[in-house]
Amino acid sequence: MTQTLPDISQAAVPYRAHRERQRRRILSAAQELFDAKGIDRVTVAEIVTATGIRASTLYEYFSNKDEIVWALVEDVMRQGAEHALRALETVHGSALEKVTVLFHAFEDQLLHHPAHVRFMAQFDAMYARDWTVEQLLSVEGRIMPSGFQGLSDLIREGIADGSLRPDLNPDLTMQSVLNAVIGTQRRLASLGDRVEKEYGQPIHLLFRETVRIILLGLTAAERPARRKT
Repeated sequence: MTQTLPDISQAAVPYRAHRERQRRRILSAAQELFDAKGIDRVTVAEIVTATGIRASTLYEYFSNKDEIVWALVEDVMRQGAEHALRALETVHGSALEKVTVLFHAFEDQLLHHPAHVRFMAQFDAMYARDWTVEQLLSVEGRIMPSGFQGLSDLIREGIADGSLRPDLNPDLTMQSVLNAVIGTQRRLASLGDRVEKEYGQPIHLLFRETVRIILLGLTAAERPARRKT
């Protein structure tokens, strides 16, 4: 009689799912603590307590707090990139329209996921102080294997279709304006309700005005008439 051996690959599926749930549990607890107290002020012991697991279990996934921070950075950046790509896939018009939709994706993140934006603002300060460019480039490479070439190509497309200014530098423009948009987004998220108290304007309107002014600077002086189909 032939004995049927257990399917090891099927048995491994629940185990992998369990490990992913544990990992997400750790990252979620850390995210909340970082948002409430600041990354610098949170200890691994506090993350263990908030997660409700043993310290030895946490160390099966992350060897220190830095690894937790970087895992969250990759998660947030990947979610943002995927959201932006989905938004771009809905646009079939000019490069200017694509850039506009891309900026609106940053507004969505600011309005619907402010904790993620605040976390990245905290990360920026620590990255400048504690970590190397190579570490960030490694994360960006996993999320965007082609790097920022697509952004440069978008400017070239806009110059070619006449929707963007002809004097833009494809290798500088998108990186420059994205830094301006992201910087505004992260500052507004970090300040929270202080923004409206200080300026008398809600966050989303201040962000939209920043985007509007940037788009004005990118737009060609004379937009070509859209062809009738």
